[in-house]
Amino acid sequence: MVSNTISIEGRSFALSRLDKVLWPGDGYTKGELINYYVEAAPYILPHLQGRPMVFTRYPDGIDKQSFYQKNAPPSLPEWVNTFAYYSSDSKRDINFILVEESATLVWLANQACIEMHPWLSCTTSVDYPDFVVFDLDPSPGNSFEQIRTIALLTRRVLNELGLRSYIKTSGSQGLHVYVPVENEYSYEEIRDFGRSVAEIICTMQPDIATIERTVRKRGAKIYVDYLQNVKGKTLCSAYSVRPRAGATVSAPLYWDEVNNVKPSDFTIKTILPRLQKLGELFAPVLTDRQSLETAFSQLGLKMGRNKPGP
Repeated sequence: MVSNTISIEGRSFALSRLDKVLWPGDGYTKGELINYYVEAAPYILPHLQGRPMVFTRYPDGIDKQSFYQKNAPPSLPEWVNTFAYYSSDSKRDINFILVEESATLVWLANQACIEMHPWLSCTTSVDYPDFVVFDLDPSPGNSFEQIRTIALLTRRVLNELGLRSYIKTSGSQGLHVYVPVENEYSYEEIRDFGRSVAEIICTMQPDIATIERTVRKRGAKIYVDYLQNVKGKTLCSAYSVRPRAGATVSAPLYWDEVNNVKPSDFTIKTILPRLQKLGELFAPVLTDRQSLETAFSQLGLKMGRNKPGP
């Protein structure tokens, strides 16, 4: 067993089992996961900061048992901030970890936290999400070409509503489309909007797209999942590693390259050279805030929100 101590941004802590293989098919170790998050920190941190986080931990590798980490563990360093939020499901406060600095990201990687899942809203406005998200999730029998078709159709529908959208690979088999919005719409409003857009997509391409929630009823159709737009639900962050062969990474794309890439192209070994060459393609998701008022009107949706205070 290899162990070491790291000092990062004035934080020092022990690293352990750096030679532990987390991706048996590739031979990638926990040390390589940690190194990736050290290098990727400048790119991924802006997408995590200020958001309650959920992690997926694989202490014995991706082919062994995993678990979700929501509540901060007792071993959490005192310098890591948390956010207490009452869970109506578990009837208690959950102390969500906040990833505010590189050292926290590295500490989590040392716990074999492979996936980084931020909320869609920040702690300062938990009831008002910053994005509308569409998770394009294939069923068995779907080709990635079909996923591309639905992604581009999603963009077309959003364009016709006067909205700019941004795309990334899921790091698994699907694609994620984000619409950054002014954070003054409730989750219910965002979800209603997402449902309306998803219904249009499925009407235009009924042979390969569905909003059917029950897997066995979908057939060979792509699930246009708008139901991720719920407080507390998460998608993996841009630049998050996934527990998949090759150590794939959720990678932002240019829209005009969607037809020429596949999720397996982007891994902990290939994404950093891409970032150095192209820069951070998902940065506008954090700043390109858009009003939905015109789109709501076009879709015949009503707004009933109480805007958050200053």
